[in-house]
Amino acid sequence: MKKLISAIQFLTILPVGKTSTFDAKGMIPFFPVVGIILGLMVAIFDRLALMLWPEQVVAVLNVIFLVVLTGSFHLDGLGDTADGLFGHRHREKALAIMKDSRVGVMGVVAIVCGLAIKWGGIVGLDVHRSLLLLIIPSYARGSILFGIKFLEYGRPDGGTGHAFFGKTLKLSAFWGLLIPLSISIFLGWTGLWLNFVFVIITVSILFYYNRRIGCITGDMMGAMIEVLESALFLLVLTPNP
Repeated sequence: MKKLISAIQFLTILPVGKTSTFDAKGMIPFFPVVGIILGLMVAIFDRLALMLWPEQVVAVLNVIFLVVLTGSFHLDGLGDTADGLFGHRHREKALAIMKDSRVGVMGVVAIVCGLAIKWGGIVGLDVHRSLLLLIIPSYARGSILFGIKFLEYGRPDGGTGHAFFGKTLKLSAFWGLLIPLSISIFLGWTGLWLNFVFVIITVSILFYYNRRIGCITGDMMGAMIEVLESALFLLVLTPNP
């Protein structure tokens, strides 16, 4: 339970447990579980909000609710990553820009576009709306396990994600992803498509990170979560069985 509490405290602003709880290695497998918790809260909020407002308005509220629950933590990473990686800067310069607390034009553009895409995807959810709101946040947070396993950390001198690296992440640490994977079975064709898109986007992001600067940072993991979440909400609408 302490490891789950540690993961919740790290990824959200939810008031659980003691504030001193922090177990970097132990919390990693629980990232997808935290995503399920967030997804459940959003799905319940969505159901209640639909009784009062039209779907377009509720979609905006869902996006805002997610931002509030995470304290804009991942959005900050998205903005910093966009500022650092978009351009022809070498690795050291890109890492230095990402470490800067200020957000540049590319960061603002990335954040606005990411939120807009997420809103557009949620607006289009229909038959499996609640289940998708439940599991997509879990897939998004589970994606960073692959970043931890397959890429080296870019700031050996310290940083937000430094504590998660060191020992190679074992396959057993991925058990949390079995939760959204199992639930996706009830989505039929949509579930198959969702898992396919998840794999493709995750591999593409890791390939880009590795080719661009050959590493990953805490900001880049936050960006990964935001990109996966927005893209999955949007692309899950694509197939027509």
